[in-house]
Amino acid sequence: MTDLSDFPITRRWPPRRPDVLQYYGLPTPNGVKVSIMLEETGLPYEVHLVDFATNDQKSPEFLSLNPNGKIPAILDPHGPDGSPLGLFESGAILLYLAEKSGKFLPTSAGDRWHSVQWLMFQMGGLGPMFGQLGFFNKFAGREWEDKRPLQRYVDESKRLLGVMDAALEGRRWFLGDEYTVADISMIGWVRNLITFYEAREITGFDGFRHVAKWLERALERPAVQRGLTIPARG
Repeated sequence: MTDLSDFPITRRWPPRRPDVLQYYGLPTPNGVKVSIMLEETGLPYEVHLVDFATNDQKSPEFLSLNPNGKIPAILDPHGPDGSPLGLFESGAILLYLAEKSGKFLPTSAGDRWHSVQWLMFQMGGLGPMFGQLGFFNKFAGREWEDKRPLQRYVDESKRLLGVMDAALEGRRWFLGDEYTVADISMIGWVRNLITFYEAREITGFDGFRHVAKWLERALERPAVQRGLTIPARG
């Protein structure tokens, strides 16, 4: 049996199956990137809920694996050199799981880098901008009298949706017929934009018809449907 006792995070979340990959997360847009990827690849894993309500993500045990105090994070008992490997940052985890499984990252160099570029587009654009829009549209920021910050993120979100829409014209996925980590990285964020963040109308989302159809296709995938609810909230 694999010994993970050297990792302090296992003291707060003891593994029941220490020989499989340990996933620490919550079904947020960044969290579901990893849960969807795990479901899509079929890699065996054990899930651990990191509860924001009790500040689990700020606990010393979680910080020992991710000093940035954000979900998701993983602990793979069978890393590349055979030793356990801990990782944080959702984009890095997606790339790691793609390499480990041999799935959802193209084998040809050109297509591989095109997939990675769209993953970086999500990391640097969609996540930060949609998240700020959510803050100013739904959460504490909505009470601010000055609506210029909200409008800034509405405009930038619309611009990003336009970039996506142009890229998806005539394509099923961002790399044409091949579904990759690029798509997986964006599903939760686009879904959240129009549901949880309640920004469908203010972004004119339905006018971006290629993005809307792409999201519809993605949400039809059984692994996506499962991943969006993992881990179950208590």
